[in-house]
Amino acid sequence: MKVKVAPSILAGDFARMGETVKKLEECGADYVHCDVMDGNFVPTITFGNQMIEHIRPYTTLPLDCHLMVLRPETRLEGFARAGANIVTVHYEECREQTVQMLRIIKNYGMKASAVINPNTPVECLFDAAEEADMLLLMSVHPGWGGQKFIPESLGKIEKLRQFLIRNGRPELDIEVDGGITPDNVNDVISAGANVIVAGSAVFRSPDMKATISRLRGE
Repeated sequence: MKVKVAPSILAGDFARMGETVKKLEECGADYVHCDVMDGNFVPTITFGNQMIEHIRPYTTLPLDCHLMVLRPETRLEGFARAGANIVTVHYEECREQTVQMLRIIKNYGMKASAVINPNTPVECLFDAAEEADMLLLMSVHPGWGGQKFIPESLGKIEKLRQFLIRNGRPELDIEVDGGITPDNVNDVISAGANVIVAGSAVFRSPDMKATISRLRGE
């Protein structure tokens, strides 16, 4: 499967975000990962759909919006209007409504993804697999950047990929977010992930283009 890199703008310069996403495209990123936090689902507040609207003119890359928010259903229309391409919602917030939420996202014309936190069993994503365009595994606890990768995430990636293979969706994207660096990315890819989120590893690198290439396993 093609490996895609989705740098997280959470680690970027918020005062120059338009230039930041433009540079990501120039450096070969595949997606722009946008960590939306409301201060309730997680303690941190980052930004909302207005930021997506403002950066949309600066890049043609898909805007991959991870909603760490309460009641995501109240925000979907705003993100669709702002130009989001992919929206991910948390199983921990949606629970038995996760599949329905994915359908609503797709009805707004966006691709739909579901995510679980490190302490949530990977089996909680299985029901979402048929409806999802992508599934995301958090390999750190959500809320802030710069954390270390949780090694137990590798087993969850493997289990999810094997489930998808057994159930006729071997091509479905598995995204992994948190603590991924050029030093551990090959393990993440070997486990079955093919969409790599990285923030600090990209933005603190002296050569962003080379780092993005390395995160792709090249």
